[in-house]
Amino acid sequence: MLRITTLIENSPGEHHGLATEHGISFCIEKDGHIVIFDTGQSGAFLDNAPKLNINLYGAGHVILSHGHYDHSGGFRALCSAAGGFTLITGEGFFVPKYAFRNGAYDFLGNDFDEAFLSERGITSVTASAPAKEILPGIHVLSGFPRIHTEEKINPRFVLEKDGTFVPDSFDDEILLAVETGEGLAVLLGCSHPGMRNMLDAVKERLGRPILAVLGGTHLVEAKGTGLEKSLEYLQNSGILFVGMSHCTGKDVMDRLEAVCPGFFRNVTGSSLFFG
Repeated sequence: MLRITTLIENSPGEHHGLATEHGISFCIEKDGHIVIFDTGQSGAFLDNAPKLNINLYGAGHVILSHGHYDHSGGFRALCSAAGGFTLITGEGFFVPKYAFRNGAYDFLGNDFDEAFLSERGITSVTASAPAKEILPGIHVLSGFPRIHTEEKINPRFVLEKDGTFVPDSFDDEILLAVETGEGLAVLLGCSHPGMRNMLDAVKERLGRPILAVLGGTHLVEAKGTGLEKSLEYLQNSGILFVGMSHCTGKDVMDRLEAVCPGFFRNVTGSSLFFG
């Protein structure tokens, strides 16, 4: 049995006792293994877990999709509550990230560094292979070719390197793909490298169809041809469960609900089960 649960997300669901926040965190339970994908922006996902009958303290792997606060912000709280897991991040995860806004730079990055991991004795692995199976049927993918040129990164996102600011190409972003009997369930953080670029890489590298896709797409900032092609991609993809949320944006989710047969509003507390 495979269960994928959204521990926290921007929007509430039927369970009004759960906290919500701008961020995302998933728990994957498969064949006795527990994997955490992203940790939201605070430790609130830890409080939600027991209310969903989920024990996170046996997690063997924690995957952080990229180095933005709304995906890694709860990691410190997790480290205070649990240990013994392996952290997986992408290359460049610890490079400070900012957003340029009206002449100022807003810090958007992580509130911990590699020294913190060393002090806590946390095993950390950098995902550099195009695809790596970390547990039976659970794969981490990185390094996504930018094939769909309409999928553009907002230039306000920058990195601070050696005292200067350079465009952030989000080479650190990684995703998780989990095998089911009927295809792959794919978990996305924000899809800064481009949702279509990332999903095409999954199909090409793992050689299986995508059954479900959950998480953020950053279509909230997409416009014109790029947005229309992304909506068409999801509409005609054959993906049975399309649970886009977080940075997808309300207007885009409204459109997906109208045109995409498999779309559902993935919210805090939502679970998908696969045999």
